[in-house]
Amino acid sequence: MLFKTPRGTKDILPPETILWQTIEGQAKRIFSLYAFQEIRTPVIEETGLFLRSLGDLSDIVQKQMFLIKKESDSFVLRPEATASVIRAYIESGTYHTSPLVKWFYIGPMFRAERPQKGRLRQFHHIGCEAIGSYSPGLDAELIRLAVHILREAGISGFEVAVNTLGCANDKKRLAINLKEVLLPKKQMFCEDCQGRMERNVFRVLDCKNAQCRENVAALSIDTGRVCQDCRDHFESVKKALAAFGVTFRVDPLLVRGLDYYTKTVFEIKHPGLGAQDAIGAGGRYDNLVGELGGPEKGAVGFALGVERMLLARGSKEENGVEGLDCYIIGLGDATAAKCQGLMNTLREAGIATDTDYTDGSLKSALRKAGALKAKTCVIVGDNELAKGVGLLKDMMKRTQIEVPLDRIVQQVKETLC
Repeated sequence: MLFKTPRGTKDILPPETILWQTIEGQAKRIFSLYAFQEIRTPVIEETGLFLRSLGDLSDIVQKQMFLIKKESDSFVLRPEATASVIRAYIESGTYHTSPLVKWFYIGPMFRAERPQKGRLRQFHHIGCEAIGSYSPGLDAELIRLAVHILREAGISGFEVAVNTLGCANDKKRLAINLKEVLLPKKQMFCEDCQGRMERNVFRVLDCKNAQCRENVAALSIDTGRVCQDCRDHFESVKKALAAFGVTFRVDPLLVRGLDYYTKTVFEIKHPGLGAQDAIGAGGRYDNLVGELGGPEKGAVGFALGVERMLLARGSKEENGVEGLDCYIIGLGDATAAKCQGLMNTLREAGIATDTDYTDGSLKSALRKAGALKAKTCVIVGDNELAKGVGLLKDMMKRTQIEVPLDRIVQQVKETLC
């Protein structure tokens, strides 16, 4: 029986893993520039955490969660990381010692969605949460941080859209306004949106169905009626974005379908991704810490989809990928022990080394060295072993010299310099 990956998942194999490591490494370095520290949370959480944070009527809770039930326990594979990070923040009591926490994460998320381009059942997020401040400047800094990561990954041509949902009272008024406008036109929308109008009307504005998008654009929907405090907050965010040099546009129809968002929301879109055009998104959630049992704390965060980053990036040559330092070729059984000792010495000296374990010819071994982009080769045959030397081949210059075996490490280092 041939086993395959579950539908909506994929294996990430070399050399693609090298690109993933590069993007993740770049993100970690940039997070450190903004004083963020890494947090790692379990991929399984209690189901109630997401019922409380996302809202039991949200699309994720209603249709997209992978549930794990064992006896009286109910767990879920995390569909997003914000709730997990806030849970860890509260459970650890970090707020007692750190007035402002800046944490980032990189890892897999899970949603039981219909797989399509840019949408998988297991996908990966690079994201962060800043907890402990209501400052609009922090909103702008995180948007700038997201843009910084995308640019460092070689992604261009994306657009930053921002909006404000206002406070909890503003959101209630907006929900009433949306229902007044949308319910009379209910039959014009897809089946999912018809249900959303009753459960979570904000999600109608976020629908990816082309006809629903056209319908929303054609209707008179006023999302700008927020209180003065929230209006002032948003004006400060826009000024800070300009100061950070971030190009953006205000999209009055931009919402986030998760219940916890308040005030600033943003989305980063790329035209090359089709209907699933969001590379990343985020916003402020000033009530979530309190709702999950912690103290009242302002917070803001975002997540970038790694798979969508790679789609937006396109197939570019990864110049940062380096080949193997040294490839050892032993010709004859008698050379095996000496070659293994050489590999051990080279690796302990910090020189990336491999060998051919398939007992092929010298020609095939050199082909394998070339495929591994080896910079040098050390060839040891019976004659070389008897003389106590190895043939050191510079694969770039295509030169070859005879080197005493006890000087191989030093000579390889000099060749690599």
